[in-house]
Amino acid sequence: MTKTIDLQVNAKNIADLKKGYPLILKEAIINVNVLTEEGAIVRLVDRDRRFVAKGYYGNQNKGIGWVLTQKEEEAIDFNFFESKIAKALERREALFADPDTTAFRVFNGEGDGIGGLSIDFFDGYYMVSWYSQGIYSMKHHVYSVLDKIVEYKGIYEKKRFDMKGEYIEQDDFVRGEQGDFPIIVKENGMNFAVNLNDGAMTGIFLDQRDMRQAIRDKYAQGKNVLNTFSYTGAFSVAAALGGAMKTTSVDLAKRSLAKTIEQFSVNGIDYEQQDIKVMDVFEYFRYAKRNELKFDLVILDPPSFARTKKYSFSTAKDYPALLKDAIAITEKNGVIVASTNNASFGMKKFKTFIEEAFKDAGSSFKILEESSLPRDFRTNRDFPEFNYLKVVVLQKLK
Repeated sequence: MTKTIDLQVNAKNIADLKKGYPLILKEAIINVNVLTEEGAIVRLVDRDRRFVAKGYYGNQNKGIGWVLTQKEEEAIDFNFFESKIAKALERREALFADPDTTAFRVFNGEGDGIGGLSIDFFDGYYMVSWYSQGIYSMKHHVYSVLDKIVEYKGIYEKKRFDMKGEYIEQDDFVRGEQGDFPIIVKENGMNFAVNLNDGAMTGIFLDQRDMRQAIRDKYAQGKNVLNTFSYTGAFSVAAALGGAMKTTSVDLAKRSLAKTIEQFSVNGIDYEQQDIKVMDVFEYFRYAKRNELKFDLVILDPPSFARTKKYSFSTAKDYPALLKDAIAITEKNGVIVASTNNASFGMKKFKTFIEEAFKDAGSSFKILEESSLPRDFRTNRDFPEFNYLKVVVLQKLK
C-alpha cells in the first residue's frame, strides 16, 4: 500500500475533479495501462504533470477508483481514515441518541469522503461493506479506527466486489462478540429482525426509512395495501402499524414468506390476518385483474434488474409497464408509492416513466410528495447521480 502511481487525466475531466467529483472514471485516464495492483494510491495529474487530486485504484461497477483528497501532501493513512470516520459519526449524533431508531448508516462512501466503503449500525453491531479489492486492502486502517473511537458489540463485514473475474458477496464476522441472530432493531419505533451473517441482505433496506415512516403515519390508515417486490415485508409492517385494513405482500423469493412472517411477529401483528404471496409480481397483477381486485395503496419498489425463467426485468426500460399494471388495480383516488434505486437515471427521467405509464393507462395523477435518500445516506449535492434513490408518491385521479 506504499506504491503511488501518477495517472494523467483527460483535459475534459479535470474541471469536474477540481470541483469535487469523487469518482475516477476509466475513460478519464490517459495512461490507465499503468494500473496493476488494486489498492495503489494514485496521483491524478494534468498534461503538464500538475497535481489535481489523490485517490486509490479499485475496480467496481462505477469506475476504477475514488478521489480521497485534493491536498497533495495529505497522507492516506490511519489518521486520514480516523478523521473521516470520526466526522461521519459526529454527523449521526442525533440518530445515536434516538432510542426509537437503532439501525442506520454511519458512513456512506463518497458522501462521507471515502468511496467504496459503507458502514451500517445495528443496535451495537457494525456492518462494514467493501465494494472493491482496492478499498479492502486498507481494511486494517478502518478496523483500527473503529477499535479506537467506537464502542461495539461486534463487527461484521460484507465483501461486494469482483475478484479474479468472479463477483463476490460474502459476509464474515470480524471481531467483538458474535450476534445471536436475528437481532431486533428499532426504526422510528417499529421493530425489524436483522441477520448480519446470512448472505448479502440483512432483512431491511435502511435507505427506505423515511418512506416506511410516511406510509405508517400518512398513507396506511384504513387502507387495503399491496406491497410488491416485498422482500421481508418491511413496508407491509409499516402499513399494518399505521392502521391498514389489510396488507398483501408479494415476492417471488421463497424465503420471503418466513422472513415476512418474522417481521410481522416481532411487531405483535397477527400475520394470519395478512396475505403473503410467494409468486411473480407480474403474474400477481394478472391474477388481480382477473379477480377484479383493487387496492387503496400500492407500493412499487422493484430491484434495478431481475431475471426469472420466463423473463428479465430492468427498471431502466420496464418501469412504465410495471407502473401501468399497478395503475390498473389501484382504486380511484388511491395512492401509488413509486420507487427505484437505479442510479443510471435521475428523478427527471423517472418522472417521464410515470407520465408515460399514466398516459398509456388512460389515467391521470397528482404528485403528493417526493423523497430520496435519508440524511444518514450522505451524498454530495453537486453530484446528484450518487443520490440513487427516487421515490414519488402519486394519487390516481381517474
